[in-house]
Amino acid sequence: MSVHNILVAFNGSDSAVTALNYAASLAGEGAHVTALLAHATHEVVNSRDAWVPVKAQEIIKQANADILTEIEARFDAQRDQLNLGERLHFQSAAGRVDTVLAECARGYDLLVVGQDQCGVDDHVSIHPDRIALMSGRPVLIVPYGHNTDAAHKHAALAWDGSRATSRALSDGLGLLEAQGRVTVLTVGSESLPRPVDEVLTQLVRHGIETRHEAIEAVPGVARALLAWCRENHPCLLVMGAYEHSKFREDFLGGVTSRVLRDTPVPVLLSH
Repeated sequence: MSVHNILVAFNGSDSAVTALNYAASLAGEGAHVTALLAHATHEVVNSRDAWVPVKAQEIIKQANADILTEIEARFDAQRDQLNLGERLHFQSAAGRVDTVLAECARGYDLLVVGQDQCGVDDHVSIHPDRIALMSGRPVLIVPYGHNTDAAHKHAALAWDGSRATSRALSDGLGLLEAQGRVTVLTVGSESLPRPVDEVLTQLVRHGIETRHEAIEAVPGVARALLAWCRENHPCLLVMGAYEHSKFREDFLGGVTSRVLRDTPVPVLLSH
């Protein structure tokens, strides 16, 4: 994937600022970065209801506008330090937040979002895993406080042989080439998913130093991946999103949700 056009989900949170800085580091000297403030139109009290006094309607409308103004002001405060000049853009769009981001992301190479959404106003709350399911584009989740100046020399690919993982490999190939060294991780002691050897060859033929490491699924796949990342400090983890239902993922707490919640490194997620 050649990255020339990056979309950032910007909701004014500290995590969104981290994501914006990470996107700027990816942009280098030529790519454009667009920060999108996607915000819901729903309100706790519908200001258009006939029973709501006109004064109350004005207060509700102004409170909603103030939230958006504060978020845009925080974006403006980041402009100078990002050093992107005219390659930095800002947009605001109303609707269902995840849907707006998913639809807009289809016109970009990559969507970058912050990891931690705790304490974010419901009007601008983001769910990266849902966006990856809906958008058809790769989503890169950046942990809060991630050091964008850290050396980028080693990445990891979580390989399970699935369609989603294959898509993640294709989507992230350009980023993996930039790292120069990739560890292909398989989890569990059962027979290896196919085609591990072919994946290693694919990476080598793209000029990437490659190795394969099988790790035990103890105490579970997600925790095993997270533990490996904490111990080996890759600058990027590439993985496919879950292949089963979103309801099952939310109810049981699946691999994708756990990794995105607790990851210490940026994760490129595709579906």
